Amino acid sequence: MGKDVIIACDFDSFDKVISFLDLFEKEDRKPFVKIGMELYYAEGARVVREIRARGHKIFLDLKLHDIPTTVQKAMSVLSRMDVDMCNLHAAGGSAMMEAAIKGLTREDGTRPILIAVTQLTSTSEERLHSELLIDRPMPEVVMHYAENAKNSGLDGVVCSPLEAGKVHDRCGKNFVTVTPGIRFDSATVGDQVRVTTPALAKELGSDYIVVGRPVTAADDPVAAYRRCVEEFID
Repeated sequence: MGKDVIIACDFDSFDKVISFLDLFEKEDRKPFVKIGMELYYAEGARVVREIRARGHKIFLDLKLHDIPTTVQKAMSVLSRMDVDMCNLHAAGGSAMMEAAIKGLTREDGTRPILIAVTQLTSTSEERLHSELLIDRPMPEVVMHYAENAKNSGLDGVVCSPLEAGKVHDRCGKNFVTVTPGIRFDSATVGDQVRVTTPALAKELGSDYIVVGRPVTAADDPVAAYRRCVEEFID
């Protein structure tokens, strides 16, 4: 499994994301791009098609979570898009995840990588207990969700970089770990509480890191992206 840096393009319009990606037109390495709910709900499938036409890999981050039949039908729609990765919430349970695989798999047997969100990096241990009423420790919850995802046929999970190595220990080295919550040493944490740097994420065993504001809000986004690549891949 190769490593890669995914840029979270959390923009609210087609024009803004295209203007941002224009900065990378002369780069030899076209960034892997995450299209999240904000951008997808604003612009729909056309933004996926345009970004793909520019040569970018795409992680479509819609975090599906519904009854199995609804998720299966939604995934069958997403399977017709030329994306490389998509996701759902592991909290939906094994029946939902298995239905998602069925919906996502095309007639020729191919499909995008499908990963499950274990716990959002904005969720602290305290919030897990007091608001979600889950009384188990965070690491135990994440590992249990990861195992459920693997047993349901998924390719990997979204988790904190702090949990990536343990996920590999439990689910195998080929089980993909996609880790948001990446910040540079000098950056603010923002609304995420389980975070680390690109270099430490590499050391901890992340397969993909998802980097948003440290790149998109940087004075020089291209330089910030190159720094992520240098620290995480090179």
